[in-house]
Order: sequence, then structure tokens, then C-alpha cells
Amino acid sequence: MIRKFIMMASACLLYSHAYAQSKWSLSLPSSKENTEVSPVVKEKVDEYAKKIDAIIQEEKKLMEAELMALQDKNPEKADFDRQKSEIAERYSAKIDRRIEDLGFDLDAVIQKQVKYSLLSNDVASNEELKAKILQKFRPKKIISSYFSYGIMTLTNNLPDNELDKNIGYASNLEFGLNFNYQFGRTSPLGLISGIRFSWRTLRLDNNLYFEKGPDAHVYLAAYEKNLDKNKLRTGYIIIPLGLQYNFSKLKDAGMGINYRNFRDGFKMAGYFYGGIKMSTNNIVSGDGPDFRERGNYQVNPFVYGAQFTVSYNDFSIFVKKDFSNFFKGGNFANDKALVFGVSLGL
Repeated sequence: MIRKFIMMASACLLYSHAYAQSKWSLSLPSSKENTEVSPVVKEKVDEYAKKIDAIIQEEKKLMEAELMALQDKNPEKADFDRQKSEIAERYSAKIDRRIEDLGFDLDAVIQKQVKYSLLSNDVASNEELKAKILQKFRPKKIISSYFSYGIMTLTNNLPDNELDKNIGYASNLEFGLNFNYQFGRTSPLGLISGIRFSWRTLRLDNNLYFEKGPDAHVYLAAYEKNLDKNKLRTGYIIIPLGLQYNFSKLKDAGMGINYRNFRDGFKMAGYFYGGIKMSTNNIVSGDGPDFRERGNYQVNPFVYGAQFTVSYNDFSIFVKKDFSNFFKGGNFANDKALVFGVSLGL
């Protein structure tokens, strides 16, 4: 490319007016904010361009003086054109040699630009570059939002269970924050934790609703008229703790450094969870009495269980099973929540 610049300059000198003035310049944008060129590369290219410009201007003056001396001799046109061409070739070769003598290391400059493009920063040595790469691709600590919705049922190993026979549509809604920590830069394993807010809603069929007896016993009562809505909704604060395995392949960051994209791709996770109850609301409405009561409906104040999740990027399907009873104190004994659902996040 340098040779092309020089030949173009010679052509301009030969076929333009003998006394025309020209100025060579090679510049890059001066603002780093408006360019992706390394400041170090810009400085070296600018310095090199100035040296080339100085050489061209020096040789141009000498060539112009020689051409004027030739013109003063008033030779025949054919002889003048021949000698002018020889002079141009001689000065072109001389400019080439002087530029080569500058010893500009184009490979080194390109390497610095590659480093800058990779790290958005200039580095002085391979050791510094390696340290920068290790810093950029260090094990990931990810905090992300979480949202899930699942269909819930209650499992029970007792025959002829009244709640199981009358349960309607039940659901589990959760949202919160996930915390994922990769065990190593190339490790497929990582820790899962975080905090979530969970709302579990039980609905009954057959015109029934949850009611409390005078001894705080909870039972299913018949609504005397048409029942439009019945919900027993309990909120929990949930803390998960477990492991994630990421199946994504290792990637090469250069200089023999590999890393694994821990967040994206196909993943599986299993973890335990535990939670504490915030409140329980019993919501009933229909053609008869309507009420919304926050109180003690013998829902277990503590919940714990396990969840298994399969994910691709941020979309997941999961199944979770409580090990704790949904109710306490012998109310609807041995009923435990089982949830199938989808989530955004892991």
C-alpha cells in the first residue's frame, strides 16, 4: 500500500504543473470517543505519516530542481520526456529506500490494534495482555431477575382425602432475584442462590370454601348460594440453594486462555429451597356473603423442598416438590405441594 501511495505521488508530480504545490497527509480521528482506533496505534501511525510526508517533500524539491535544470537546457520533447521519466523512477526508488529505512513495524502496530479491539485498552506487553484477558473472562457472578408461574397440585398418601377430591385450579407465582456463581473460568458447575417471593393459591370446586372452626380447625364448608370465587392465598419468602451445570462448549479467548459462557446455552439445575410465611388470605365472593380475611388458616409457616430445572438461555421449565406439609396441626394431613411450571431466569 505504501508503494501505491508513492507511485501516485510521483504521477501527480509528473503530470501536474511543474510548480504546483502538494501536501501529503495521513491522519486519524482525534477523538477516542468517535473512533475504535487505539490511541497508541493512532500516535504511531501519525508519527510515521509525518516522517513519510517529510521525505516526500524533501525529494519533491530536489526532483523539481532537477526538472527545472533539465527544462533550462531546452532539450527535444522526446528526449525531455525520456529524461523526465528516468528522473521520476530514480526519485521513486529513492523514496522507497528511505521509507524502508524508517523500519516501521506494521505487524506490531496491527497487533496493538487487535489487543485494543479485544480489550478496549492499550497494553504494553503480552503479560499485561494475558492479565487483561484473565480479568475479562474471570468466573462469572451473575445477579438476574427471576419470574415463574406453575400449576400446583397436592399429593397425599392417605385414601379418601377430602381436600384432594374437591381441589380446583391451584397455582404458584414467584418473582425475585437469582444469584449464580461459576466455580471456575472453564467450570460447567456453579452455585445457585437468591431470594424469591412466592404466592401459592388454592381454589376449591363443588361450591366449597375454606372455613375455620371455633377450635382453629380448618375445614371445607358449603357455600349456601352460588359461589363465584374462592381463594386461599399464602405468601412466602423463599431462599434457594443448589447447583447448576452448563453444557456450553469451551471458547478460546486467545493466548491459551479458555472460558465457558456460564449464563447462555443449555443448562440443568437442582437445588433445595426453604421459606417462611408472610401471610395467608382467604378470599370468598358469590351470591351470598363476600369476605376477604387475613388470618390463621393453619397453613404451614415454614416450607422446604427441592426443584429441578432445565433451561435454555433464560427460559426454563421446572418441577418442584415440597417436603413439608401444606397445612400444619393435622389439618389435611400429609398434603404436599407439587408444581410444574415455566420461568424466566434459572
